[in-house]
Amino acid sequence: MKLAVMTRPTFFVEEDKILSSLFDEGLDNLHLYKPGSSPMYSERLLTLLPEDYYKRITVHDNFYLKEEYNLKGIHIDDETSPAPQGYKGHISRTCTHLDQLKEAKRHADYVFLKYIGDSQSEPDCKASFTPQQLEEAARKGLIDRHVYALGGMNLDNVKLAKDLGFGGIVICGDIWNRFDIHQELDYQEVINHFTKLRKAIG
Repeated sequence: MKLAVMTRPTFFVEEDKILSSLFDEGLDNLHLYKPGSSPMYSERLLTLLPEDYYKRITVHDNFYLKEEYNLKGIHIDDETSPAPQGYKGHISRTCTHLDQLKEAKRHADYVFLKYIGDSQSEPDCKASFTPQQLEEAARKGLIDRHVYALGGMNLDNVKLAKDLGFGGIVICGDIWNRFDIHQELDYQEVINHFTKLRKAIG
């Protein structure tokens, strides 16, 4: 099972240091998700990270960054939007409906299925599926190694995601809620928690 980490949607002062430390600890799939922000801030963040780690980063918008910084790939935040014309590289997508999952997988290397649980970073976003719906989707083969669980993922439900046959989980609020960007400088708790997640995934 794979572990993907999605950035906070906003930039903050210690971000490059934390991301570099996560990469040092073995993070191999970072999703750079900064909706509505100026691309210049994403560029600045990338220039602060060691170039060795660019191949582990996927961008959710400002797709030109993929080529400019030789990143891993691009992520499209819905099931149906086409990839940029002529794009041939690594691509992933977000899917919010089980009945669109099969088609979404045909046009992506992997798909985030959202919201598996109540979001820890977006309090208004609640789980979209019942356990029975997920079990049925797994039985039908809709959930497989090309589908990653997104929404409410944490240490407590890693086993559930494994049992359902997800190929990975996407962590966001579970890791970033452990660091107060306004008051803290010490981010060791974030790194420690990431290490626990990696062990749980195995």
